[in-house]
Amino acid sequence: MPHSSMTAMALGCTRLGWVPQLNTSKRSPAISRSNPSAIWERQLFPVQTKRTFCFLDMVKNAVIILYSAIIHSKKSGMVFVFLFMEKSGKSSHPFIGLAGNIGVGKTTFTTQMAERQGWTPFYESVSDNPYLNDFYGNMKRWSFNLQIYFLHKRFESHLQMSKSNSGVIQDRTIYEDVEIFAKNLHEMGNLSDRDWENYCGLFAAMTSFLKKPDLIVYLRASTDTLLSRIQSRGRGYEDSIDPEYLHSLNISYDKWISTVTEYPVLTVETDGFNIFEDQGQFSDIEKQILEKI
Repeated sequence: MPHSSMTAMALGCTRLGWVPQLNTSKRSPAISRSNPSAIWERQLFPVQTKRTFCFLDMVKNAVIILYSAIIHSKKSGMVFVFLFMEKSGKSSHPFIGLAGNIGVGKTTFTTQMAERQGWTPFYESVSDNPYLNDFYGNMKRWSFNLQIYFLHKRFESHLQMSKSNSGVIQDRTIYEDVEIFAKNLHEMGNLSDRDWENYCGLFAAMTSFLKKPDLIVYLRASTDTLLSRIQSRGRGYEDSIDPEYLHSLNISYDKWISTVTEYPVLTVETDGFNIFEDQGQFSDIEKQILEKI
């Protein structure tokens, strides 16, 4: 066995799974009985099937895997040890999802992070959405239509992001569609039980094919802050947004984020954060994001 393999075994970092135990009487497989070998006559016992004692498992998101190769030189009698370092499983093309209520600042945050990191931004379909005006005028009538439209567009974006050769950052995730908006509309009585069940079935089928994000960044703000930001950006179709609707969405967001286990989440409080002016604070948030992916 090569010295590098022996060293790796001693460190407990191999994937061998099974090694032979000497001096047993276990018979060889039928194909080898005519010419038995010492290997077939050894009994196997499990080792290293769990990398419990491996250095990698003792450190979350380990940065370095250390391999040792010992080469003996016959001429000099010296022993040379070569250390090879390998990066951990951190993705070179991270997939970041921005989550947060209407008016919290997702689009601006997405643009800033994409520019600073060289990532490709994916934005929510808003300006070309044919249902938004009707929805805010009559939620009960247009809820299902709007949610199907958003699900369709975000599914397309998610597929594109999964195939991207660069880092990507998304302005609102597909998971918010069902966990926040559709669920909230159903609880408010604006989405019938039949439409809700149909929507959930479609969502489950579609998302089963999707790659999960490396990190969800949850931008959080109070209802008053959201209303102020919505008014300042001057989108006409948002003038009729009910403050109670925003408040109920905030409650839904907090409930959802507290139960997420499928992917890591970073919560950013934005009530006192002006993304255009507080570049120092933005840099701190950026650093936290990079540490988590």
